Amino acid sequence: MIADAAAHTHADGLKVHLDGARIFNAAVALGKSVADITRSVDSVMFCLSKGLGAPVGSVLVGPRDFIAKARLRRRILGGAMRQAGVLAAAGLVALEESPKGLARDHENARFLAEGLVHIPGILLDPAKVVTNIVMFDVEQRATTAAAFAASLRERGVLCAVFGPQTIRMVTHCDVDRAHITRALEIIRNVL
Repeated sequence: MIADAAAHTHADGLKVHLDGARIFNAAVALGKSVADITRSVDSVMFCLSKGLGAPVGSVLVGPRDFIAKARLRRRILGGAMRQAGVLAAAGLVALEESPKGLARDHENARFLAEGLVHIPGILLDPAKVVTNIVMFDVEQRATTAAAFAASLRERGVLCAVFGPQTIRMVTHCDVDRAHITRALEIIRNVL
């Protein structure tokens, strides 16, 4: 799909940039390499903290002249950073070590989804969970997403509100089965 879109775009003389914030999770879910997914694009940016566990940072990849222009524009806009070595080191560790654990994060998300589907007041299709993101709705008669998220936060479980009834939860390298089991127990009690 990306290759077809890129071919049409390139035929019109345009460049293709891929916002690949979570490209490593996508690669694991698709059973492909990041190189295979990005082969037909001209540039890609991915996040070191989403799924890879670095504290901050994104990486922009592309031809040398493109990167030089991007660095200049970043500096003009005030985006330069000094003494970034500690963050760069965390980014390198994230790139070298974290992709190995992404399949486990996806399995944990499916474990979370399978547990959620059995809790009254939760609306979820576990088959739609393919990476480490679990999206579900709370029944309107049970609560609102905002009230639900606030109740969970008070009990140490974090989630994001994505609509009046929609919640997003994400598994990552710092979440294991014991955490998920505890979260499911708290969710059951809240609802």
